[in-house]
Amino acid sequence: MDDEVLDNLEEVLITSDVGVETTLNIIKRIEKRAAEDKYVNTQELNHILRDEIAALLTENNSGDIADFDVAIDKKPYVIMVVGVNGVGKTTTIGKLAYQFKKAGKSVYLGAADTFRAAAVEQLMIWGERVGVPVIKQKMGADPASVAYDTLSSAVANNADIVIIDTAGRLHNKVGLMNELTKIKNVMRKVVPDAPNEVLLVLDGSTGQNAFEQAKQFTLATEVTAMAITKLDGTAKGGVVIGISDQFKIPVKYIGLGEGIEDLQVFRKNEFVDSLFGENA
Repeated sequence: MDDEVLDNLEEVLITSDVGVETTLNIIKRIEKRAAEDKYVNTQELNHILRDEIAALLTENNSGDIADFDVAIDKKPYVIMVVGVNGVGKTTTIGKLAYQFKKAGKSVYLGAADTFRAAAVEQLMIWGERVGVPVIKQKMGADPASVAYDTLSSAVANNADIVIIDTAGRLHNKVGLMNELTKIKNVMRKVVPDAPNEVLLVLDGSTGQNAFEQAKQFTLATEVTAMAITKLDGTAKGGVVIGISDQFKIPVKYIGLGEGIEDLQVFRKNEFVDSLFGENA
């Protein structure tokens, strides 16, 4: 197999923010396939590349979900959202609430990021916009107490889905870990298996910085799914592949812009096409 072609491919992957480790992993898989298939031309190489990236995402449980939906046998289904400030966490919660409501579900939001007035205000604005209740307390209140109130209200009103916003501070990993653990423990007093999902929101445009955030949050709590935001119009979408591969956590949603409709469920084949051009 032509080394130059592989070198070019390696460069494309690394500059797309796939990350060095995952790039080497993909190249190795392509070499193995190429040796088996005895392929020659570039078009076939592109097909192999897409196949292998899609396979990689599947192995990391990033299977396609049909639409914005949750297991309705769990009621309420509790999603705890984590991520640093500025990655689009509150916006993602608002868009998710909109999509769930559109799908006919009743949704409650909990403003447990009590350290920033802006975060609570922003969530209130989204709640009004989408037409869903937001449970909040005064600034600086105990986040676990807000989560408790939110779940209690949701249970009393037979809500389908609860989304809890949490503070995005990474200055002290132990503090973060303790806070998230406390929120979980308090929620379990109301809903024994809460949270059903811990969704980590990452800003896809920050490249390697997003890897670092994923590392910190996966150490601090058990992240079960990811939403990658700000993937609009940049060539940096490869970060989705790298993070999924490195942390073995499925990517569930991708955010493409500021509009209320600009959150999509992650569909791996469409994503790979958008990354490497439809007809590559």
